[in-house]
Amino acid sequence: MNWNLFNYPMNPPSASNFAAEHDALFYAIVGQALFFGLLTFALIIIFAFKYKKGSKADRSSPVYENARMEFWWVLVPTILGLATFFWSTKLFVDMRTPPKDAKEIFVVGKQWMWHVQHPNGVRENNTLHVPVDTDIKITMISQDVIHAFYIPAFRVQFMTVPGRYTQMWFRPTQVGKYHLFCNMYCGTQHSEMGGSVIVMSKRDYADWLMQHGQVRENLTAAQTGEKMFNKIGCGNCHGAQDLIPRGPTLRGLFGTTRETGDGRKWIADESYIRESIMRPTEKVTKGYGVTMPSYDKTFSEEDIMNLVAYIKSGANQSLPTSSIAASIPGIQARDASGKAGLNSNAMQFNSDTADATPTRRGNAPAVGAMASEKGDQQ
Repeated sequence: MNWNLFNYPMNPPSASNFAAEHDALFYAIVGQALFFGLLTFALIIIFAFKYKKGSKADRSSPVYENARMEFWWVLVPTILGLATFFWSTKLFVDMRTPPKDAKEIFVVGKQWMWHVQHPNGVRENNTLHVPVDTDIKITMISQDVIHAFYIPAFRVQFMTVPGRYTQMWFRPTQVGKYHLFCNMYCGTQHSEMGGSVIVMSKRDYADWLMQHGQVRENLTAAQTGEKMFNKIGCGNCHGAQDLIPRGPTLRGLFGTTRETGDGRKWIADESYIRESIMRPTEKVTKGYGVTMPSYDKTFSEEDIMNLVAYIKSGANQSLPTSSIAASIPGIQARDASGKAGLNSNAMQFNSDTADATPTRRGNAPAVGAMASEKGDQQ
């Protein structure tokens, strides 16, 4: 439902599966508030004039109670309140429960831009391309401060938090171009942290992915994570088999229950894997020692997301069993070709050229979509 007042839109377009129900709930709550607010205000005015000082109103037999009236003015608001509660709860649960077969897209928020990576490895900044009538799950994290990934036309928003993966989902229902915002103040250029969501037909989206895949080496997040896994020597301790006491295999890790030395149990989800990479001493698997170095502040959130995607995919499927002796720390591992690899205690990782390069407005750097558009016009 789109309303205009004097040719000014009163709400954004409705372009997702949540928009109609979200708007209906919103207007229902507003309608109830207006009805009871105006009713109360009208009764106050009526009684104020009727019983003002000097009026001829009959005050001889005042009514102190009316059971029937009290029954109805308690029952009706209670029913409306409970109906609104259960309706909003259902919508909340639906919005927080992504379908299992939803197409997953990764988003990293950073001051002051959105970095997007599609499942096949195609990347974009401040723009999100999605196919119409397809369930889309956005997995997000922030590299610096709290941001909010907000698409008004879809009626969806959720926070991106440093050190924690968050998710939201939606199903676009109309082809078109829609606004994307950061809806949480995040610094001096917060107002420029915007962009666009491009909803395309499924065929056009497939063609777009293919065309962009020809521009650069097109690796999926899991494939990129595998390259990093091999480059920094993770296989020295996490091979195809458990290497006690150095490190357990990561094959089939995702979704399993892990027990730490103090008896606590954890589900190996995205957050668990991320924390185990960044702060490996906090949840050491039972039977293993504290041998893994911390990679906190070593990797970008995009790097961590790629590693997590590789571990989720199964990990170690193509890796040989590590050739290092479990009891000899610091020895240099070798890959399948026999070439020396990096030891995990002598990590010498050099990050590739960053994909998330800022746009520019004239000679000044900027990162917002509006800045990019203005720069294109110059």
